[in-house]
Amino acid sequence: MSSSRLEQLSEVLQAYVDEGRLPGGEALIVRRGKVAYHSAFGARDRETGDALEIGDRFRIASQTKAVVSVAIMILQEEGKLLIGDPVARYLPSFAHTTVAEGRDSDGYDIVSASRPVTLQDLLTHTAGVSYGDGLPADAWAQAEIQGWYFAHRAEPIRQTVDRMASLPFNRHPGAAWVYGYSTDILGAVVEAASGETLDAFLRSRILEPLEMESTTFYLDPTLEADLVTVYSSRRGEGLSRAPDGPGMETQGQYVHGPRESYSGGAGLLSTPGDYARFLQMLLDGGSLNGTRILSPASVDLMTRNHVGDLYPGAGVGFGLGFSVVQDVAERGVPGSVGEFGWGGAYHSIYWVDPVEELVVVYMTQVIPAAGLDDFGRLRALVYQAIVADSR
Repeated sequence: MSSSRLEQLSEVLQAYVDEGRLPGGEALIVRRGKVAYHSAFGARDRETGDALEIGDRFRIASQTKAVVSVAIMILQEEGKLLIGDPVARYLPSFAHTTVAEGRDSDGYDIVSASRPVTLQDLLTHTAGVSYGDGLPADAWAQAEIQGWYFAHRAEPIRQTVDRMASLPFNRHPGAAWVYGYSTDILGAVVEAASGETLDAFLRSRILEPLEMESTTFYLDPTLEADLVTVYSSRRGEGLSRAPDGPGMETQGQYVHGPRESYSGGAGLLSTPGDYARFLQMLLDGGSLNGTRILSPASVDLMTRNHVGDLYPGAGVGFGLGFSVVQDVAERGVPGSVGEFGWGGAYHSIYWVDPVEELVVVYMTQVIPAAGLDDFGRLRALVYQAIVADSR
């Protein structure tokens, strides 16, 4: 990669800060196993003037999903489950699930699901369960289970997930791609199949072996100063500091709070450096620097499209935990067939391009992030810097 061309990325990211559109962030690019670019920009806290530094902690929200999906594949390799199994084999509360079907007039009817939900349905977000919105939102609101934020919950994830099983889902299993609590349910499956908490399993089987020392569900209070501040970006209003306390558009209770709910769908804190090690492991066929987490066959299975044409993105399908590019031209942005990636609610994104042997991790802390186009510019500037390609 051209270092002079990568300087344009630094200039563009800094311009977002100078224009008051981003508070700050961190970008990391690894190519062929070597760091090509790693830069922090802007402020960790605009009000105090503290600069954002490499190593500061970010809330990664849905980037947690890929880590928990790998945990499920580890358990399959150990013979403790099969992804084709019904969820009810591990969580009996899912023995009978229901679906809300709309009437021609107002309201909906609750009917039995057409078939049992499987682990593969959860991995691919085709189980039919949303984030408590859509047609049966009233039932989910009454149960106080809506939105992806769990850090305020003073109960183990299994208790929350068991209540989910009694609520009507949005669609029948396998009928549609519905983004929601699927990976939180998988987190409860990990606990049931392993006999450990999700936190303990991830630490012993993924995080510690990969030396992801800054990746945790909650932050030690002595490290509170390392947690990047959350800001909101609303059209025409600029950036504003998110309030303290629990909630999806707040600072969240990742330091001070119950510290009891290990959300497999959105609960982890991490750094670009840590997360890039996790992604490099997947790019390298399941191992990193001699430490094997998964077999190449499991990684291959994860990075294939499992949903046919159900995923709504043009030229993109969905694998076991993240999206997978099927057609670069149809997608219409630089990349490669086989690229996989995803992002998080606090305005973070990652992708792995196996053709270019490329890992990209970009983290900010902005929610909502209305009017921002930095993801597209980041992608364009990454690929324009590749001057010797692998094709």
